Amino acid sequence: MICIGTSGFKFDDWKGTFYPEDIKEKDWLTYYGQRFNCLEVNSTYYKLLHPATFFHMANKVPDGFRFTVKTYRSLTHEPGTENEADFRTFVESLQPLIEAEKFGCVLAQFPNSFHNTPGNRQYLGQFFEHFGNHPLVIEFRNREWARDEVFDYLRSHQVGWCAVDEPQFKSLMPPIAIATSPIGYVRFHGRNYQKWWSGDSKQRYDYLYKREELEEWVPKIRQLEQGTDIVYVFMNNCFGGQAAKNAGEMEGLLGGGT
Repeated sequence: MICIGTSGFKFDDWKGTFYPEDIKEKDWLTYYGQRFNCLEVNSTYYKLLHPATFFHMANKVPDGFRFTVKTYRSLTHEPGTENEADFRTFVESLQPLIEAEKFGCVLAQFPNSFHNTPGNRQYLGQFFEHFGNHPLVIEFRNREWARDEVFDYLRSHQVGWCAVDEPQFKSLMPPIAIATSPIGYVRFHGRNYQKWWSGDSKQRYDYLYKREELEEWVPKIRQLEQGTDIVYVFMNNCFGGQAAKNAGEMEGLLGGGT
């Protein structure tokens, strides 16, 4: 099973590019749910959400829709600031999605500065424990983690590996698609070499994939499909509605998803 969507849905510059001009913001998610079958929630990286927020989001999309939820930044990007309460609040917020049978998995994205060191490997073990039986996928930005022993470690904990398409700088992760759990996961960040390090968050992801660039991933995604129960494919090149356009194109390349 393949689910295709975007990394977020609430962008003002999608109005007129993806959302019709006459649709109110409160109806954006409903419209999105009519077009795609999954959504990666990234706002949870910036703030911990109340369970009621997810309750209302779940009610705006049809049965069979799946949400994946990115972890709060203190848990992955601010070593030493994370605490038990942040983990607990984040996990508890997911309950309405679970009860609605619309929860896909947790996505934990660690920054390029998170190196493959003994201390960080120890932290990962502690990190995994906080999520119990909740499906978890890890995205590493530093290519030091692209090692067989890391893949084996993730498999031993039933944690998924997030494959990424991003600029191929020396320290960034190469486009490795591998199954380490029943969940396959692919994120497309764009290939904006010029603005990756120097631009702001919008400029970094300002990129529209060409068809041939998306085609490169079709056999990799099909291979993931064979080794997992479900594959999530998300476009994170959200500037100007480009993610929605590329997600639609990827649906066409993969036969509409399933």
